[in-house]
Amino acid sequence: MASTKRKLTVYLDPEVARAARVQAARSDQRDSEIIEEALRAHLGMAALDEAQQLSALDEDEALELANAQLHAARRERR
Repeated sequence: MASTKRKLTVYLDPEVARAARVQAARSDQRDSEIIEEALRAHLGMAALDEAQQLSALDEDEALELANAQLHAARRERR
């Protein structure tokens, strides 16, 4: 997850905004954290973040593996 944040203004249905505030209060988080978590899950980014945390590969190893898989997929198409 990025350490810097960017401000974004959104308009939410009052029920959605209220539910986010309630969840934030119950979980001792900020409203923005609840909304960001929901967006990450909806956009599929939560799964990517979790996979990166579970991976034992460093960045170079992960890039090497991804490159090898890409080349293998291209060879199969030929």
